Amino acid sequence: MKKLKLNNGIDVIIKNNKNTPRTAIVMYAQITKDEEKAGLYYLLTQLLLQGTKSKSSEELAQILDENAIDLNIEKKADYIRFKLLCLNEDINYALEIFEDILENSTFEDYKKEALKIKGELSADLDSAKIQAQDNYYRTLFKNHPYGVGREEIIAQIETITKEDIINAYKGIKYISKKTISVVGDIKEDKFIKQLNKHFSNLKISTEDNNSREKVTELNENKVSTIKKEDANQAQIFQGWLFPTIYSNDYPAIILLNTILGASGLSSRLFLELREKQGLAYTVRSVYEPFLLCADFFVYIATEPKNIKTSIDGFATEINKIMTETISEEELNNAKNNAIGKRQFYQETNLLEASLRGYYEFLGLGYDWEEKLIQAINNTTKEQINKIAKKYFAKPNVLSVLAPTKYLKEADLL
Repeated sequence: MKKLKLNNGIDVIIKNNKNTPRTAIVMYAQITKDEEKAGLYYLLTQLLLQGTKSKSSEELAQILDENAIDLNIEKKADYIRFKLLCLNEDINYALEIFEDILENSTFEDYKKEALKIKGELSADLDSAKIQAQDNYYRTLFKNHPYGVGREEIIAQIETITKEDIINAYKGIKYISKKTISVVGDIKEDKFIKQLNKHFSNLKISTEDNNSREKVTELNENKVSTIKKEDANQAQIFQGWLFPTIYSNDYPAIILLNTILGASGLSSRLFLELREKQGLAYTVRSVYEPFLLCADFFVYIATEPKNIKTSIDGFATEINKIMTETISEEELNNAKNNAIGKRQFYQETNLLEASLRGYYEFLGLGYDWEEKLIQAINNTTKEQINKIAKKYFAKPNVLSVLAPTKYLKEADLL
């Protein structure tokens, strides 16, 4: 794999995977400014595939389909990711289409798309789990864009104007930090010339223009409930603010998550709360790193009568991992599980381009995966206990959705 620069200063990493039929091109563009209206960047990304000056949305969709070109644009918490996958012989044509979208998107159907998004998000809120999870983020990241949920977007998306969208896109196109990652059976010199040709109008700022608000630390435990009288299950999320991927604790956090609830049938939460106590079908832990911070939460869907028992079960398992030394066997199993899963992250050219590009975008270097695996292998039992004590001792957020009766029985109202 090589790292190069385009004429406009954008970093490009390229890997030549010989004898693979499809080439993957992934571009990361950082969000450097908080949106003033909830849903702005989400609406923007949806509109980028809704037609250009020369192609309607229907024509664009037909061209992509007929030529087996997969083009996906998605908004994440900290960046917009463009993913392009095409047959090797169609690279230049695919890049022409990509350029047309970047340069000539009209954003004309913004009102129609806003209504569509509003309907989709309203449908999402029929899910009790999504309601409770949105409430968890809203409480953990209070007054921060990370905490914006579907309700906020639904309330504001129709107030977004075409001017808002264009101004936000200019920031992405001309200011935002960008990284391009390419994996496929390609000729490096020829391909760089193609990228310079098709992406020449993209710019990056030479200054740090990131004005995003910092995440405020929790100074006390917070409980936020949703009364839903027809809920057959209680939805419970409990989470903490954690350090993000740049932390030296990151490898140990991965293993902590694996041991506690991310390794499926062998995880502690699954074995204790589901297998032994029969409290739920679904129980897990999740670690989510963002650019500004990360969160770590435990989740269970259970009968409403089991709310207190489940929360106590969380506390018991977390206390164990804070105070009791992990066995050598459990540590090795966690390492094998965590590292084994990571092998799937590079199974295809698109997955590899996404992963390597992400690391380069973060400033960690495209070869960081190998360093991370080594760090995971070197992590000790004592390190896992230490970070568990360090971060689980901090204030947390508890979000519970259930009928009023059971919230009262659990002393949450």
